[in-house]
Amino acid sequence: MRILGIDPGLANMGWGVIEMAGPRLRHVANGIIKTKTGDLGARLLALHTGLTDVIAQHAPDAAAVEQTFVNKDGVATLKLGQARGIAMLVPAQAGLTIGEYAPNAVKKTVVGVGHAAKEQVQHMVKMQLPGVVFDGPDAADALAIAICHAHQRGVGTGLEKALKAQEMRAAG
Repeated sequence: MRILGIDPGLANMGWGVIEMAGPRLRHVANGIIKTKTGDLGARLLALHTGLTDVIAQHAPDAAAVEQTFVNKDGVATLKLGQARGIAMLVPAQAGLTIGEYAPNAVKKTVVGVGHAAKEQVQHMVKMQLPGVVFDGPDAADALAIAICHAHQRGVGTGLEKALKAQEMRAAG
C-alpha cells in the first residue's frame, strides 16, 4: 500500500509518499509544492495542480493530512485552512481515502512524545525510513504524517504478532 502524507501550507505544501508492506515501511518520494506571494486564487490553483501531479506520478492508495491548528493570527489560520482544503480535495478527487491527524498525534506516533521538537521528528523519520533525504522540513513533516497513517492502518502488527508468538514459545 502506498500512502501520501500531506503537510498543508499556502507557501510550502510538503508531501511524502511511503510504501507499506506488512511491518515494513519504505520511502518512495518527497517534496514541497511552493507558491509565490500574490493572488490567493492563483496560489491555491498552483497547490491543486502540484498535488494532482504528485498523485498522478506516484499513484498512492491512501492519503493522510495534518489537521489545522488555530493560532492567534486569524487571517493566517484562514489561509492555512484554504490550503488544507486543497490538501483534502485533491486526494478525494482521485478517489483516495483520507486520514486526518492532529500534529500532536503525529509526533506521538513517530517519536513517542506529543510535544516533540521538529528535529526529533526528523530523526525518527530517518530511523524508520533509512536513507531518506528530505526535500525540506515540510517534506519531512509530510513523511511523518504518512508514517502516522501507516501505524493507524496496522503497520508493525505482523512483527508484533511474531514477537508475541516467540515470547509464548519461550515461556512455554
